[in-house]
Amino acid sequence: MTVTENLSEAAPSSEVRALLRVLDGQRRHVLGILDGLDGKDLRRPVLPSGWHCLGLVQHLALDVERFWFRAVLAGDEEVIRVLTSGDDAWKVAPEVPAIDVLDLYRREAELADAVITATPADAALAWWPHDLFGEPHLHNLRDVLLHVITETACHAGHLDAARELIDGHRWLVLA
Repeated sequence: MTVTENLSEAAPSSEVRALLRVLDGQRRHVLGILDGLDGKDLRRPVLPSGWHCLGLVQHLALDVERFWFRAVLAGDEEVIRVLTSGDDAWKVAPEVPAIDVLDLYRREAELADAVITATPADAALAWWPHDLFGEPHLHNLRDVLLHVITETACHAGHLDAARELIDGHRWLVLA
């Protein structure tokens, strides 16, 4: 079943619209803090763990947006099959242009939005990865949105720190 085959026709509630606005703000932060960095800097690890900004964006696209909305919430069987193949989303192949990863994040956010806006806040999850997380600790769209907002905000903060280490740029600094 594809995402569009599993979606409701109902308009999103004011609660879902409000949560989506917050998530959109965090997504803009992720992309905005990286604006102006070239491909070399986007791939430069600046922390001892060795991750780089581009790998974190790919993680957000695949392990966050795609995973939580298209797989867990919508139960898209094709996405679930790909997710369970064990690829490491943090690793970006050297031949993949940085713009492709940034565009992937934008596309996955758009696909996630289609799921979010077509799903009631209390809608039950369509799939749960018991082998990764055990018993469900999230139960509906509302829970997933709050989780993804938190994870995206946390990673936006990581990108803030990485960007400042790369070239001193800081996001929305008020002087």
